[in-house]
Amino acid sequence: MVAQTNGEKGWIMFLKKVDGPRQIVLPDGSRLSRADLPPADTRRWVASRKAVVVKAVIYGLIPESEALQRYALSAEEFALWRGAVETHGVQALKVTAIQKFRQP
Repeated sequence: MVAQTNGEKGWIMFLKKVDGPRQIVLPDGSRLSRADLPPADTRRWVASRKAVVVKAVIYGLIPESEALQRYALSAEEFALWRGAVETHGVQALKVTAIQKFRQP
């Protein structure tokens, strides 16, 4: 958001133009907005951050190409995250659970 003064009438607020929705409603009724996404310079990827990015792509908040570019992810890495969530749920994104959910 950008605020700008309008003389004696006060402040005028402008929303930054973005492609796509600003917020989505997830199947469980919770809301996910662009403000909930991890920062673009994230380097430490814990399961909860991975899950937010995967949900944002799956439910249409951001396109996959934007997620890959924004977070400097490879298509293969993101495909692994997405596959883990779709197959086993968010718990599969935890580093300690990789062996448990890995296919033989």
